[in-house]
Amino acid sequence: MVWWMYSYATMAITDQGIKNLTAEEAAKISSQDPDYAIRSLYNTIAKKKFPSWTFYIQVMTEQQADKFQWNPFDLTKVWPHKEYPLIPVGKLVLDKNPSNYFADVEQLAFDPAHMVPGIEPSPDKMLQGRLFAYSDTHRHRLGPNHLQLPVNCPYKSISIMNYQRDGSMTIHDQDGAPNYYPNSFKGPEVCPAVKSPAFSAFGDIDRYEAVNEDNFGQVTTFWQKVLDADAKTRLVTNMANSLAKASNFIAERAIRNFSQVDVDLGQRLTDELRKKGKMINISGKGANL
Repeated sequence: MVWWMYSYATMAITDQGIKNLTAEEAAKISSQDPDYAIRSLYNTIAKKKFPSWTFYIQVMTEQQADKFQWNPFDLTKVWPHKEYPLIPVGKLVLDKNPSNYFADVEQLAFDPAHMVPGIEPSPDKMLQGRLFAYSDTHRHRLGPNHLQLPVNCPYKSISIMNYQRDGSMTIHDQDGAPNYYPNSFKGPEVCPAVKSPAFSAFGDIDRYEAVNEDNFGQVTTFWQKVLDADAKTRLVTNMANSLAKASNFIAERAIRNFSQVDVDLGQRLTDELRKKGKMINISGKGANL
């Protein structure tokens, strides 16, 4: 997110700690008990053992962003915590179960385009697409008046004023205002207080392919310094289980990519796929795999 001259990266870290299922355990549970996760969450909240996440931000100035080693808005990259330390700003706590799952959950319509005043979207490509896609999806899924539903309204208030009229789920007459702008009948007006701040831009506007970007450095650190021996084995096994179902040329292309992360990763993935009967033939660079 961008706010005036600063960029913010956000994350929420679980306060419960992290526990994972093996691929075999997950497959068994998904086939025998598909409600496992949602039941666990429901029962935990019912017992008042409210799950929570600590919400953090990282802050980078515009000058720091200009000199950053990666595109700071590339969501495949992580801002180093030593350079940009995590700043706690609050907690996300789930302290109530829905009384009507459909009304409170199925009709819920999160939208990253709905931001509080002072917070603006970043140029992250994924976010820019979702600013449009999410609201469009909700209009298709729930109807043009989904913002009138209590679960999507300001807390304890149904006061949505916009220029969408009629259609499914109309529950608020919006004071009879017409559905065109401008008008002389007290229709909603743009609020100056939430106007997007101006920013300068220069250069040619065009579509550019990313070049000379380090797409492997952080993953190499993850493989070499974060994962322990057992985690590496599980990762290779899980990747091989998926790639074993792919065409050979796809598997070989994946091996070349993972070999750029670490030759050991590429070799172990190759060995695992060959155990599963894949005829892996890497030619050219990395032929020793």
